[in-house]
Amino acid sequence: MPFAASFALSAATILAACVVGVAIGVYWICRGWQLLQRRRLILNAPASNIHEASAGLVEIRGQAVGPYVVCSPLKQIDCYHYHSIAWELKQQGKNSEWIKVAEETLHVPFYVDDSTGKMLVDPRGAELDLTCDLQGQYNRSALFGPSEMPGQIAEFLVRHGANPDRHIKVEERCIEPHDSVFVLGTLSQNPGLDVTVMPSWAQRPGKKPISSATIDEPELGGTQIIRLSQPDLSVPTVQMTQQQKIAAALVKAGTSNPSAWSAAGIGVKTAPDPAVAKIETLAVEPAAPPLDQSDLEVPGGFDLHPPLVLMKGSHEPSFFISWRSHRQLANSLGWKSALMLSGGPALTLTCAYLLLIHFGKL
Repeated sequence: MPFAASFALSAATILAACVVGVAIGVYWICRGWQLLQRRRLILNAPASNIHEASAGLVEIRGQAVGPYVVCSPLKQIDCYHYHSIAWELKQQGKNSEWIKVAEETLHVPFYVDDSTGKMLVDPRGAELDLTCDLQGQYNRSALFGPSEMPGQIAEFLVRHGANPDRHIKVEERCIEPHDSVFVLGTLSQNPGLDVTVMPSWAQRPGKKPISSATIDEPELGGTQIIRLSQPDLSVPTVQMTQQQKIAAALVKAGTSNPSAWSAAGIGVKTAPDPAVAKIETLAVEPAAPPLDQSDLEVPGGFDLHPPLVLMKGSHEPSFFISWRSHRQLANSLGWKSALMLSGGPALTLTCAYLLLIHFGKL
């Protein structure tokens, strides 16, 4: 009986493995075909310098530059784009699995400079192939676990509702100033991207990022008083209307009977508390810090209203940003597509053959 149960379990496991194998094989075929198409696109796309680039699908290579940067949350470096991810090691039955618990992406428009000119790049919707700037594991609960978790990583986890005391793995990829980048995309008319306006989450290169402590603990040197209630403005008796004179007399007499107010032709009133009536509500607010003159200056050396922008096209959705060179990228896509297009059909046919045998079709 135990042998029969073990045999049935083994057969079910093999059946499930064959089904999964067919699915993986089909995915490899589709993915390999996509990579092959991208390789052909990269090899066939016109490579030109920025000065001679024309509208349409182009590929350029140069250094990333720009008037504004953002501060990456994990490594705390100036960059034009960052992608930060955190995983937590969780128990799934008898096995442990890394589950994504936090992910954050932010960017500012940047330029690519190839010494012939600068081209504005809008990285929204791009498929990125960037080097890993930060990678590490942290486990506060373990006595002899990985290294101590830095404060900015713990803050990143808490901001996304993750527990920094668990076994955590983090990874961050960035496009830093003067990084060499290869961009394949559509050079099209500027849809209205205004680089003269600095995004609220951006800063000038070299500026100290604004911390939460700076926001929560303002200096008390300059303050301003905000009046939340109008002061009591007395009206002379000679300027009062007849109803105002009657109302003043009723208030002075301390009359709060609604019938008396109604008989006088005045809406129902309640005599105010003299102690409360004397109170004027005030609020003290820190005065706004003076603007840095450098924040008002327009950055030089950049065309802030370029007629053309390199971005994801509406008719040609291919948009790729990589740190590799043209040749390195083509070679990498070549061997990956060859591996998937050869291994995918073999895995699919093998698993399908085993399924047909299992169901007695062969």
